[in-house]
Amino acid sequence: MEFKTKDYNVTVNVTSEAELYAAMNARLRSETGFALATLNLDHLVKLKSSAEFRDAYGKQDLITADGNPIVWLSNLARTPVNLLPGADLVIPLACLASENNRSVALVGSTDESLARAAQSLKTAVPTLEIAAMIAPPMGFDPSGPEAAKILDELAAKNVGLTFIALGAPKQELFAAHGRERCPNLGFASIGAGLDFLSGQQVRAPIWVRRMALEWLWRIANDPVRLTRRYTRCIAILPCQIRNSFKARRDPIVE
Repeated sequence: MEFKTKDYNVTVNVTSEAELYAAMNARLRSETGFALATLNLDHLVKLKSSAEFRDAYGKQDLITADGNPIVWLSNLARTPVNLLPGADLVIPLACLASENNRSVALVGSTDESLARAAQSLKTAVPTLEIAAMIAPPMGFDPSGPEAAKILDELAAKNVGLTFIALGAPKQELFAAHGRERCPNLGFASIGAGLDFLSGQQVRAPIWVRRMALEWLWRIANDPVRLTRRYTRCIAILPCQIRNSFKARRDPIVE
């Protein structure tokens, strides 16, 4: 599914769990680097306004649909993709890393949250090797000297997969930097995935997610931070719906 306007061109190029796991398994086995991003409406808002974010997204090798609106829009365009949120991918991808004898690193959040997330991961995947846990300081520049230092540490430890929990756009910018500086390493941008594992944040109950109401759960629990974000997301929906209908006839959306 392609999302294309005059400002950006992004394609969800991984359409199913099986496709994602096959691609990741092959790259981990061969020690081929990669960057995984999970596209949602908030990212589309940011892509429209940020050339730096657009450049970072252009360096992502694998892109999944993170959010029901992306899935619905793909269905409207008759190029359906499955929902693959970053938070749901952490444990399965950790399993793949372990099966391929590759270590993982956790970057983002806080030291306390990372320690708890690591415990949860080890419980779920006892054979997993966690080579590094790094909580960057406030004001962290994902393309600056501190980022380069972190990437050099990951490279020195030959980390197979780094879970990045910095939020957009920082995590995608850091992954893009990593693809250039450490081309043999793998990066997965997973948002609040580590905080969910650690209990630092509480995810919506499964029944709420099945009803596609996780956004409502989140805004109810953090209205100050999320009301403005979701308002912007809703504002771009009419244009995206129109583009999806047009894509049925014309694969290039103006």
